Amino acid sequence: MVDVLPGCEASSYPGNRTGVLVLHGFTGEPSSMRHLAEQIAFEGYSVELPRLPGHGTSVEDMMTTTWADWSSTALAAYDDLASRCDKVAVVGLSMGGALTAYVAARRPTAANVFINALVKPMVQEMIDGLAALIDAGETVLPSIGSDIKKEGVTEKAYDATPLSCAASLFAALHDVHAGLSAIESPSLVFVSREDHTVTPDNGDEIVAKVQGPVEIVHYDNSYHVLTMDNDAPDMERRTVEFLRRVLSV
Repeated sequence: MVDVLPGCEASSYPGNRTGVLVLHGFTGEPSSMRHLAEQIAFEGYSVELPRLPGHGTSVEDMMTTTWADWSSTALAAYDDLASRCDKVAVVGLSMGGALTAYVAARRPTAANVFINALVKPMVQEMIDGLAALIDAGETVLPSIGSDIKKEGVTEKAYDATPLSCAASLFAALHDVHAGLSAIESPSLVFVSREDHTVTPDNGDEIVAKVQGPVEIVHYDNSYHVLTMDNDAPDMERRTVEFLRRVLSV
């Protein structure tokens, strides 16, 4: 057992027989997605916002986890919702977007919302550089969290990035990217044009690869953690409207 940091707990919102799974990002935790989850739950949906293993606790705890843990948690949360709902949509930020793609390629999602999602494989130079750091005995790099333009807002992300976890995520992206073409349900893609964590062309890749209908929305006044930034209210409104429209079919 590990201690979960205050405010980083998972959330569950009982509702009707339409489910929505909400997934946070790498080194982040549920609070970055909580307001969005609450807005979705207000529509009456059954909403689950899990805390991914190793997140919202400590960097040392995260170092004991890999993509296998995070992806299995996402699939289990989807399956739990599907066991009590007639249809399930998935919403994810950053690595949560990668998990959204991963789940949607393996389960019959009713809709998908990608928020500054990471889906493109990393260039080989970055993979090699990360491996060299690990081989040299390095364990962490500076934090990638809290990339937010809005004044006075800070994400409760870790103050360091575990290299072994990053390597695990990078290795999984080939599978995530390959699975995009298996996604046939409607998708909504949000992209911040200035993002210092995930390159905006990841959104273009989703649009190009998924087989189902897809909409893309760009923002100019937010950075990576869009759910906590200046454009969050508009993003939340569009997400709710998209889910209301698609899930009512």
